[in-house]
Amino acid sequence: MDQEQELLNRITFRPEIFGGKPIVRDMRIAVEHVLGWLAAGDSEETILREYPLLESEDIRACLLFADK
Repeated sequence: MDQEQELLNRITFRPEIFGGKPIVRDMRIAVEHVLGWLAAGDSEETILREYPLLESEDIRACLLFADK
């Protein structure tokens, strides 16, 4: 499996979480939230500090998903 697909596999969909919107690794963290924090100017370091369950690869996966 290539690296891009491995990242995209971190993005999941569960109807019972945020109505099936894309989320990060089955957690209650929506891709749109991560993208919103980045758009608001939050750095990766800030996001990872405030949401310790997230990993750097999760943020990269959200950016890649948004680009698809």
